Amino acid sequence: MRFGHLGDQPARPRSSRRTLRTFAVCAIPAALAAVFLSCVGWLSPRLNARRIVNAFEATTTPHPGFRRNHAKGICVTGHFDSNGDGALLSRASVFAKGRYAVVGRLSIPGGDPGEDDAAATVRSLALRMALPRGEEWRLAMNSTPVFPVRTPQALLDQLQADARDPRTGRRDPAKMQAFLDSHPEARAFRRFIEQHPPSSGYDNATYYGISAFQTIDAHGIRRFVRWEVVPDKPYRAVDAGDLRDPDFLFYDLSKSLRKGPLRWHLFMNVAMPGDTTDDSTRQWVSSPRRPRIDAGTLVIDRAQTQIDGACRDLAFDPTVLPDGIAPSADPLLAARSAAYAVSLQRRTSEEAAARARAH
Repeated sequence: MRFGHLGDQPARPRSSRRTLRTFAVCAIPAALAAVFLSCVGWLSPRLNARRIVNAFEATTTPHPGFRRNHAKGICVTGHFDSNGDGALLSRASVFAKGRYAVVGRLSIPGGDPGEDDAAATVRSLALRMALPRGEEWRLAMNSTPVFPVRTPQALLDQLQADARDPRTGRRDPAKMQAFLDSHPEARAFRRFIEQHPPSSGYDNATYYGISAFQTIDAHGIRRFVRWEVVPDKPYRAVDAGDLRDPDFLFYDLSKSLRKGPLRWHLFMNVAMPGDTTDDSTRQWVSSPRRPRIDAGTLVIDRAQTQIDGACRDLAFDPTVLPDGIAPSADPLLAARSAAYAVSLQRRTSEEAAARARAH
């Protein structure tokens, strides 16, 4: 068995392929679990990173050596061409005009590296930009502009509602319904999923930073922003033809890259009076008056399997920020780093143990 921090390209699932009907029924609980990509960290003596990671593990069968969420993914590399306009908002070196190397990862939610792509209503993109003076900018983004929950406690509640019964290996739909009934803030996320079918590929999805961040310009002026990366390739909704292949997202991305690099534009949306900056369940209202800056172009030109690709050993913690960008008071952001550390420690320990047994 091969082990990796992110996992290898999975074998074809042995289970039968899902129908569109099953896909629709299962999508919302799966997508709710997806949002852990950017959510958890050290919380309190009672609610801590270890409990959150344990709860994530309880939503699937064990897959040693893989990420506890987004276990199925692909490494990508490329660069970010900054056009210099982002310097209007931030003194961060990434917004100085120039080119910066990028390592990234495209993935779907869940802890099963053999998951059928049809099960996923969310696509995710994580990036690490290498910047001058040894700085980095790490971004973790989903194809939804909101999270279903506002707090780490609510996230734990959701994961526990989605857990498998240890005796039967099955989930209890009544527990998930009870969670949804008691968390009305999840309705915005559910509405978005219902009204916006997932994209047909990784390459034609818009990816959102979701949480607000602060930018600090050269004069020390602070503003709240939310960013998104918007593809040059037109959006197309997934259809029945796509779903016949359980790994269509991987293979379609590889096919697209053989034709040439893929591009997205990085947009910075600036908060207006009345916008919430500490609640990831609330989307900012679209307005022609909102300042919106195109800061440059993300270019992806190569993909690698995650077992040996450049993203293998990376934890894409979006609180790793260059000078000129700072976290907001969003409680999900504040809770992240310790859980990343717990997850990383577990999968590296499992890999080390597997190597020791092999020798």
